[in-house]
Amino acid sequence: MINEVAEQFAAFGVVPVVEIKDEAWALPLADALIAGGLPVAEITFRTAAAEGVIRTLARERPQLLIGAGTVLTAENLERALAAGAKFAVAPGLNPEIVRAAQAAGLPFLPGVATPSDIERGLSLGCRLLKFFPAEALGGVKLLKAFSGPYRHMGVRFMPTGGINPDNLRDYLRIPVVAAAGGTWIARAEDMEAGNWDAIADRCRAACRLAADRT
Repeated sequence: MINEVAEQFAAFGVVPVVEIKDEAWALPLADALIAGGLPVAEITFRTAAAEGVIRTLARERPQLLIGAGTVLTAENLERALAAGAKFAVAPGLNPEIVRAAQAAGLPFLPGVATPSDIERGLSLGCRLLKFFPAEALGGVKLLKAFSGPYRHMGVRFMPTGGINPDNLRDYLRIPVVAAAGGTWIARAEDMEAGNWDAIADRCRAACRLAADRT
């Protein structure tokens, strides 16, 4: 299942990472993402609205590949599953959560920052990893360095943190990168103002950049 998610991510190039505060914004957000050509979202468990948003999107917009982000605890994981998340993401690597997600059949991307993290993830059977916080850790240069010893293991990464339209293509041109986490796509101020067209426009712009990844 994780391979299917990796291929879907690779087809998109960008996975919008969204911190959403109001369940009423769920459907307008989904429609903006779909209209912009990015029918995928990682809804972070940083707000009280996250679970309800995932549940609404899973029920009302089944064409959207919806996942849960910032999954730090077994409770987060259980809530994400119950709400209908199709994948889950964490900023770090907690073997307990990885195993619980695997047991539940939920594709899970643990976060990594070092070679030791990568090897621990590989030992747990993880082949799709979140590289976080990407820019703060060394960005493109570090990911290219990781490619040398680990690419032959079939590992792929979703770098997240500090990525924007100016550096997106640099990340996507690294062979081990499946997709980039797009925290800039759905900004809080636009959701609060109901400026859904701006979000759709950023999706379109991101898709154009991702199409030029070779």
